[in-house]
Amino acid sequence: MNVDRPGTRIRMPWESRSRLKVRSVTSGSLEDGNSTAPPPRRIPLISRCPKTLKNHLVAMLSEFVGTFMFLFFAFGGTNAVNTAPTAGEPLNANPAKLLYISLCFGMSLMVNAWVFFRISGGLFNPAVTMGTYSLTAVWIGMMLVGALNYVRGFLIIISQIAGGIAASAVIYGLLPGPLNIRTNLGGGTTVVQGLFIEMFLTAELVFAIFMLAAEKHKATFIAPVGIGISLFIAELLGVYYTGGSLNPARSFGPCVVLGSFSDYHWIYWVGPILGSLLASAFYLLVKALEYETVNPDQDSVHS
Repeated sequence: MNVDRPGTRIRMPWESRSRLKVRSVTSGSLEDGNSTAPPPRRIPLISRCPKTLKNHLVAMLSEFVGTFMFLFFAFGGTNAVNTAPTAGEPLNANPAKLLYISLCFGMSLMVNAWVFFRISGGLFNPAVTMGTYSLTAVWIGMMLVGALNYVRGFLIIISQIAGGIAASAVIYGLLPGPLNIRTNLGGGTTVVQGLFIEMFLTAELVFAIFMLAAEKHKATFIAPVGIGISLFIAELLGVYYTGGSLNPARSFGPCVVLGSFSDYHWIYWVGPILGSLLASAFYLLVKALEYETVNPDQDSVHS
């Protein structure tokens, strides 16, 4: 239960104790007995702002900060590995480096998605957001299955891209040495191969989000753990061959800060979008086939 909600909450530092009416957590009534009085606003000016606009702004702020924090720690760990001296040793000759980068992204996503999950959903990825919105729109991820509306999705995508740029800029200015976090094809991977690798890796991540977070069940509260692990296993495969993007904001941010884009940068947009489409299509298929009837007792409580 969310105890800290309008009318049942802690006192903000600028609020007067004498004017604050706090609902009892157990009874839901106001301490002064006036149960019909509207709960006080944490910020009085909020009452003059349309609720929809306020919620859009909160979601944008959450996705910007969440994307920034997710990529800040992921980029920081990646930069530490990529700039460390290796005596000419290629990356694939040291699996520990691939594991380290994969862990940085997986664990950072898990923690930050868990933190921001109840505010904006903790998406942090334009491809995921696109995949959650609508079947007919170019903006695909969460829009495709109708989990979010178009306006919210567009605003969130802007925040995520800005968060990726901000995280790249801060890492570039904060850590010594060059910024070495760009996603590049490696191991002889061709552009077409890279495109489809990004597609399948993103499909794994997006489908995990649909089934663990968009679908409500007994384990939804720990969905960020499964989502973080899904990114981790995707990175284990993808880091060496494509850089393991799965996220346009992740690839776009470093390129903006460095002012340099590869000729095949487009695959880090098209690949994740195609992966989001693929995951969304399969999700809608199993929903249409009423997958819930295949294993109907999976969420029942057994003694």
